[in-house]
This record gives sequence, structure tokens and C-alpha cells, in this order.
Amino acid sequence: MSVSTKSLVEKTKKVAVLAGVLATILFAGGFLIHDNVARAAMSGAEPVIGAAAPLPESSVSPLVALDNAVEAVAQRVTPAVVNVSVTSRVTQDDTSDEGDSQGFGGLSPQDLPPGFQQFFFGQGGMPNMKPQPQIEHGIGSGVIVSPDGYIVTNDHVVDGATQMRVTLDDRRVFPAKLVGVDKLNDLAVIKIDAHNLHSIAWGDSTQVKPGETVLAFGSPFGYFQFSVTRGIVSAVDRPNPCSDDARKPGDFIQTDAAINPGNSGGPLVNAYGELVGIDTFIISNSGSFAGAGFAIPSQIVKASAEEIIKDGKVSHGYLGIGMNDVTPDNASFFNLPDASGAIVSQVTPDSPASQAGLERGDVLRDLNGKKIANAGALQVAVSEIKPGTPIELGILRNGKAETIKATVGEYHQNGSEEAENGGAGEGHGKLGLAVDNLTPDVRQQYNVPQQVHGAAIERVQPGSPADNAGLAPGDVILEVNRHPVEDAENFVNQVHATPAGKDILLLVWSNGGTSYRVVHPDGNAQQNGM
Repeated sequence: MSVSTKSLVEKTKKVAVLAGVLATILFAGGFLIHDNVARAAMSGAEPVIGAAAPLPESSVSPLVALDNAVEAVAQRVTPAVVNVSVTSRVTQDDTSDEGDSQGFGGLSPQDLPPGFQQFFFGQGGMPNMKPQPQIEHGIGSGVIVSPDGYIVTNDHVVDGATQMRVTLDDRRVFPAKLVGVDKLNDLAVIKIDAHNLHSIAWGDSTQVKPGETVLAFGSPFGYFQFSVTRGIVSAVDRPNPCSDDARKPGDFIQTDAAINPGNSGGPLVNAYGELVGIDTFIISNSGSFAGAGFAIPSQIVKASAEEIIKDGKVSHGYLGIGMNDVTPDNASFFNLPDASGAIVSQVTPDSPASQAGLERGDVLRDLNGKKIANAGALQVAVSEIKPGTPIELGILRNGKAETIKATVGEYHQNGSEEAENGGAGEGHGKLGLAVDNLTPDVRQQYNVPQQVHGAAIERVQPGSPADNAGLAPGDVILEVNRHPVEDAENFVNQVHATPAGKDILLLVWSNGGTSYRVVHPDGNAQQNGM
């Protein structure tokens, strides 16, 4: 599950922590004594009781050099890290909204380590009571980006706040005010009335590489303030794994530097102490760090923060299309020379893309002369373009190169925006699914709009090619191999007409969006339906 890294902690117990430390010391000491005695016995020498002689400098100099380097980075960065304490007035309904991993109450008791539930939700977790207003205290992290008191954090840290207080590394506490938010990217800028502060230097996240050493700073569980962890960049350009809004761009940096609840808004820095990301969420079955933390790259953070500081808000560009990545599986269906670019799977009516003449099935290859690697990269690039800006898109339409001129529109949180839409759908006897016509009853059952036409998936056989492709009942198949589907019978005929062993490209409507899917049929399947 994806877990927001903001914690709602008011207090914790020191005794348990100290007891754990003491037990560790006693265990480690006993082990060392036993080990020394055993080694002495094996060599025939008298046992040596006490500490062993330190290793020579020549043996450990590489480790010492690494320690010194990490310490130097931590000393430079820590003064720019802050603890953000937030008070919010919410109702109990707000703490239990399904899928709310971004705001107050986004964590549920089962998401947290044993012993911490009471600090997040009060004694007993979240009792089943009538919704009523209550005060919640949230704790997150942030980083100072200018000496005059501007601080970057996550939007979900300060969302709904009625009061904010910032604690600096030197323990000074300041009230803070909200300057502006960027909900699309889960970023916020807050301000304290202070000057000559230690601020962090911006790094270039586009130069971050997997395997690179990074440090993560923050306040894990809200109590352990100004902590630092070390790890590497596990991957870059990670897509948005959250299902709450597919329109939100990804491009996240994945790291194994430990990030826990309470680290939200803290900095991820490179070996030079430069800000390359803002810690934002983890993927974990327990609610605690499990080796997969994610940060918003500084390429996005810097542009967003500078615009908020200047104008108090952020304007994002959009085209109004749904997209899929070009993959080795689907490239041949679009006559592509390589597996790069973004396939247009949906064009929103009256959107900038529609007005520019983009069509479903177009493959976007470059933006203003710069090559498009995948759908996520295009999504991020367009979102950073100022609305009203003219752009040129290099496309392949039925294998032929064309240039499309468009004017970027403005993203609206509840409107039609550019996104990579998830989809599903495939099908037939050799695909492992059954389909039905889009009758009024079927439309009502699956909430399919009147403008969607095709064949509805009625059931999917577990382990079948359709199941492997992620298809599910309620998905609607719109096209087979780039040809429209009129009804269930037409879909069956088209699939049967596909040569045995050939992959099938389907355009599928699912949960309000469309996407292309490649299905690898099982030629030996014998069953009803598809």
C-alpha cells in the first residue's frame, strides 16, 4: 500500500526506547565477551577479557573516509531542515475517507507499527462514533530554501491547517503562514518571520542516477526530530502509484534511504548536500519504511516553489489526452521504429489536444524538438509549461511523421486534464473472457457513459491472458487492432479473425479513462466466450 509519510504524533514513550537501547548494549557486550573467550580457547592462549585492540588505520581508512563525508553533508544540511507542527480542526469522517493517504487521517491504525497507533489516533485507534469536530495535531518535515524564511514541505502536511509552528535545528520555534500550495505535485510553501537563516542549495534531479548515494532528513514518527538516514537512489522516473487521481504526474525518485511517517516534506540530498528531492511517501505493508521510499524530484520542486513564492499559486499546463507508454509489445501495432514515446489513447472533447487535431492512436515522439521518452515524461513536461504557451509536437500517425501545433491549456483540479489513464479489457475464447452488449442494464451496472460504445467484459477467467493483461468485469472494449468494436458479436468476430499466435491490441475504457493493451492469446484455450 502507498502510505503518506506525515505522522500525527503528540507524544511518545521514552522508556521503551531506552529499554531497547539498554537491551541491545547488554546483548552486544555479552556476545563480544563470549567471542573473545572462544577465540582464545581455540588458539590455546589465555582468554582476554575486555575490549579488543582497535584495527589499524590502514584497514579502515575507506570506511572512515565515508563516515567523514557523510558527517560533513549532514552538518551542512541539518541547519536547513525544520520540523513542522500543524493543528487542524476536522471531523471524524475526515479521518476515515477511503483512499485519503494525503491529508490528515490518511494513515489508518493498521498502517502503523505496533505501539504507535495510540499516538496517531488516540487510545483505541478510531472508534466507531458519530462524526464530530475534533482537533488533530500533525507533524511533518520541511526544508528552508531561502534565508528570509521560505520553507518547502508537502501539501498533505499542511492541508487543512488552522495553525502551523516551525521548529528550527537550533530549537527556536516560529509561527508559520501558508504562502501557497501545488496540489497536483503535493507541494506547499510556508513562511516564517526570520532572516539570515541557513538554506539549502538546489541540486539538479535530472542528473540523479540509480546507485548514487543520497541522504534523507526529517522527523520519523514526529518524535525523532532532525534524523538523517543514508542510502542510494534505487530508481528514477517512477510513475505515480497512487490510484486516487491518475492525472497526477509521477517522475518520482525511489530510494532505500529510510523514510518513515513524519518524514514528509523533508529533503533528499546528494553527496554535495544539494536538494534533489522532497520526501513524500513510502510503499509498505506495515506503514513503516520497507526499503521503498519516494521523493518529488527537485526539477519539479524548484519550479513549483519559485512560482508559489512569486505569485502565491501554481498554474499547470495540460493538453487533454490519455496516454500509454510505447513498449516492445505495442510498438509494432503503430509501425514504430523503437519503443519510445507516448501513445494517445483518449482525446478530451474541446481540449487543447482536440483543437490542435490530435487523434487517438497518434504517437507523440517529441515536444518542441526534445525527444519524448515515455508518457510520464511528457506528462511532467507539459505540466511545467505555462498555460497559453504554443508548442510543437512531433507525432507519428499511421507510421507517417507529422508536426502538430498546439497551445497548452490550464490544469484545473476537478476538470479534464492530461493524464495517463489506466485501462483494461481484451478478450475471447483464446483470451479467457466473456463479453456482453452495452444494454441499458449493463451501462447502469458498470456506470458506463452513453458516449462509450463497444463490448462490455462480463467475466474474466483467473490466470487467462485477459487476466494477465489486467482486464476486469465492467471494462469496455472499444477497438481490436485499431478497428472499432460495434457490439459483442463484432468483437468476437474480430478476435477470431486474428491469426493464431498473434498478439492483439485492444483499446479499453475503464473507470472513466481509455488505454491501449496488448494481449498475448492462448491458442490452446477452449472455453465459452473469448
